[in-house]
Amino acid sequence: MILALTVCGIVVALVVVGLFLFGLRRRLIQRSGGTFDCSLRWDVAERSDANGKGWSYGVARYNGDRIEWFRVFSYALRPRRTLERSRIEVAGRRLPEGEEELALLSDAVILACVHQGVRLELAMSEDALTGFLAWLEAAPPGQRVNVA
Repeated sequence: MILALTVCGIVVALVVVGLFLFGLRRRLIQRSGGTFDCSLRWDVAERSDANGKGWSYGVARYNGDRIEWFRVFSYALRPRRTLERSRIEVAGRRLPEGEEELALLSDAVILACVHQGVRLELAMSEDALTGFLAWLEAAPPGQRVNVA
């Protein structure tokens, strides 16, 4: 009986520590400011399907001329993907269709992009999209930015 209570106590303590570390990581990512919720689908086909597969929920952070994208359900302090402003080409935008509506946040808008030859889609709120497009267009003089 004492062994069972000890094991249960250890399991509960590990879950609490794990949740605390998730929260601490999120605070560390957001500490420098300029973050927004952003789902990412990497290396999508020319004509993406609306089955909702391939989306990863994350947090994006502006860092100079780069966007750093972090997975939400990870303990890593380094970004999973880094997108350079000068290499992002916006191909279009659309609203979620079909099962994508279930896989993404309710107010999401999908932005189709190409980064260094890789097709990707970013899903974010309308407000975050406005900020993202303004950030793209605010490139320093001499940099080529392609916004459709």
